[in-house]
Amino acid sequence: MISEIANRIFNQVITDYHKFDEIDHPVENPYDVESLEHLLYVKNWIDTAQWHMEDVVRNPQIDPVEGLSWKRRIDAQNQVRTDMVEFIDGYFLNLYQGISALPDAKINTESPAWTIDRLSILALKIYHMKEEAERESASAEHREQCRTKLNVLLSQRDDLSQSIDELLADIEAGKKYMKVYKQMKMYNDPSLNPVLYKKG
Repeated sequence: MISEIANRIFNQVITDYHKFDEIDHPVENPYDVESLEHLLYVKNWIDTAQWHMEDVVRNPQIDPVEGLSWKRRIDAQNQVRTDMVEFIDGYFLNLYQGISALPDAKINTESPAWTIDRLSILALKIYHMKEEAERESASAEHREQCRTKLNVLLSQRDDLSQSIDELLADIEAGKKYMKVYKQMKMYNDPSLNPVLYKKG
């Protein structure tokens, strides 16, 4: 099951990252470069680094100039994240290119890679909510609230994992077909963001 592989690798990445807990620590991907596992490892490392960038930029004491620098870096990282999702969708398009959709086949609202993107972010939420649920310096009330939220996140992961596997099974069976749209983000493009091209 793809979801089982993805969840295992996402947990591995988050553990690997927190051995150093440094946003700029180089990625040491243990998987073959041609494999889906390699792509999933890269995907979650991108998300994990961005998660911690978001923490840094929310420091109320941050210097405004430094804060702007982090915001621009987050924008760039978000583009990297989007590009990676689209690359993973390319993997699935290639994987299923020989499958003929049935006459009554339907399209899904999300592509396989975007559902996996949600699973990757969910892995980070689970890891950090578990940290909060076990943080000894927090109040008992805080820990209990976080345990309740953690249980919801774990249930959500189960449901999303099942949905991903069902989607891929339906594509393999021709019951659904893939149709991938590029995100076409405009804010990073100097030819599409009016603030940028008017200054030019």
